[in-house]
Amino acid sequence: MKPKSILQIILLSAAWGISFLMMRVALHDFPPLWIALLRCSLGAALLWCVLLAGGRKLPSPRLSHWLVLVALLNNAVPFSLFAWGERWVPSNTASVLNATVPIWTLLLAATIDRRLPRWITSGGVVLAFGGVLVVVMTHAPDAGASGDDHGLLLGTLAIGVAALCYAIASLLAKSKLRGLDPIGLATTQLSLAALLLLPVTLVGEWPSRFLSPAPLGAVAVLGFVGSGIAYLLFYRLLADVSATQVVAVTYLLPVWGVFWGLMAGEAIGTTTYVGVAITVVGLVLLNWRDRPRAMTLPVPRTHAER
Repeated sequence: MKPKSILQIILLSAAWGISFLMMRVALHDFPPLWIALLRCSLGAALLWCVLLAGGRKLPSPRLSHWLVLVALLNNAVPFSLFAWGERWVPSNTASVLNATVPIWTLLLAATIDRRLPRWITSGGVVLAFGGVLVVVMTHAPDAGASGDDHGLLLGTLAIGVAALCYAIASLLAKSKLRGLDPIGLATTQLSLAALLLLPVTLVGEWPSRFLSPAPLGAVAVLGFVGSGIAYLLFYRLLADVSATQVVAVTYLLPVWGVFWGLMAGEAIGTTTYVGVAITVVGLVLLNWRDRPRAMTLPVPRTHAER
């Protein structure tokens, strides 16, 4: 992999990793639905500029029902649930819970294909889930001491459902939205998500009357960096390196989440670091691919094996 691609992977993981902290900061003045709406709107605005300047293509209207469903499951719902969950869950824990996305994706794909994963993959799933539990349980005593253990449980469940939504959306996009212009697809996704969130947001809780600079800046970072620039980096990476190599972003996200939480003064104990390390090892095993053996003739695969 070229140094340029390695730098892009680091930048992308940092951009996505800081999103968890930015949601926490934005919650001081903005309700969760407003955070999700502004994140989608600002990200879409940036991508529309790129799309129009580059003459990129929008998806065909005949795919509108799939586009709406993916926008709902990949942006509108998880963005809202993550922001809502972080009312009680620390940003570093939220970033580790986000690492369950590839686990859910694997389990759903295995269920659909009716095929059991390999032993090394299964071991990765168990390890990664174990690491996530270690991190969550690390903060459970603190929540119990403050009498907010119920909130921690609800927040953890909300973020877990958000991760599941990401997994379902990725499988739907892979199955129904293949071969589309990636910038056009990302622009459509964020735009549709903003439209879906708008009516629900307007009838719900409104932001504080006097907005502070920090929450405003956090929302701007979420929209322009965490959604707009991150999408551009992601698809540029896919054009330069293999999808297997881009998976490295998944390993770095929990690390960045803990790092940004540490910079913000969140309580991070030794157990959290251990849990993150276990999660990362599990994710590596989960995505492990055996190298092809030398002098072995390729065997045609059936449709079910692809």
